Amino acid sequence: MNSKQMLRKGTLLALTASIIWGISGTVMQFVAQSTSVPATWFIGTRTLITGIILLLIVFFKNGKQQFFRIFKNKKSVVLLILFSLLGLLGNLYTFFYSVQLGNSAAATILQYLSPLFILLGTLIFMHKIPSKVDLISFGIALIGVFLLITQGNIHHLVIPFAAFIWGILSGLTAAFYVVFPKLLVEMDFDPVEVTGWGMFLSGIISQFIRPIWQLPPHFTLSAAMGVGTIILLGTLLAFLIMITATKYVSSAIVSITDAAQPFVTFILSIIFLQAHFSIAEVIGACLVVISIYILNRFSEE
Repeated sequence: MNSKQMLRKGTLLALTASIIWGISGTVMQFVAQSTSVPATWFIGTRTLITGIILLLIVFFKNGKQQFFRIFKNKKSVVLLILFSLLGLLGNLYTFFYSVQLGNSAAATILQYLSPLFILLGTLIFMHKIPSKVDLISFGIALIGVFLLITQGNIHHLVIPFAAFIWGILSGLTAAFYVVFPKLLVEMDFDPVEVTGWGMFLSGIISQFIRPIWQLPPHFTLSAAMGVGTIILLGTLLAFLIMITATKYVSSAIVSITDAAQPFVTFILSIIFLQAHFSIAEVIGACLVVISIYILNRFSEE
C-alpha cells in the first residue's frame, strides 16, 4: 500500500469513526430525554460491556502472560485509576447530564472544547507562554460558545445554565480522557488495552451504584435499542475504527476529520429530534470547530 492509499484509507476510517460518534450523540439525546434509563445504570452498563469486549480482544491478542501487565507498575496503576474515574466516569456522567438538561448538539460542541482545556493545563501547570495561535484559538472559541448559548443576546441563554455547566465540565473531563491514556500509551501500553481496562474498572465501580441486572422501570424495546446502539456502535466500533485509522494517518488528519462529529449531531438533531437552531448558533458551532482545528493544526509543539 503506497502513501496515497494509506492516506485515503486512514482518512476514510477516521471520518467514519467521527460520523458514528456524531450519530451516537443524537441517540444519546433520545436515551437521556425520552426514556426512563437513569445515568447510573446506563453508564455502568456501557462501560462494563465495552470493557469486557475490549479485554477479550486484548487477551486473544497479547496472551495470558501479558494480560495483567498494566498492573505491574505503580505509575501505570495510578494513571489507570485516574483515567477510569476522572476521564471515563467523569466524562460520561457530565456529557449525559448536559444532553439530558439541554441538547446533544450543544453538549457535543462544549465537549469538543477539550483541547483548549489541555492547553490551559499546560499554561497553568507547566508555565507555557501562549503563542499567537493559542490566543487566536481561545478568542474564536469564546466567541463561538457565546453565540452558541446566547444567540448573540447576553441576557438570554438558549440552553439551561445547568446544561451549560455540565457541558463545560464535559469538555474538562474529556481533556482527562485524552491526557491519561496518552501517558499510558507512552509507557508502551496498547490503546485498546488501556481503554479496555479503563472501561472495565469504571464498569465495576458503577456496579456498586446501580448493578447491570437492575433494569430500569419500563425498559422498552426502543430504549434497549438506543442503549445498544451507543454501546456497540458509538463506543466500541467507533473506537476500534479510530485506533485503526491512527495506523495510517497522523493525529493532525484525525483532528480534521473529528470535526465531522458535531456537524453530524447537529444535522441529525434537526432531522430526527425536531431541534431548531438559529443562524447565530450555527455560526457559533462552526467557530468552535474552526478554533479547535486551528489549535490542533497550527499550534507550536
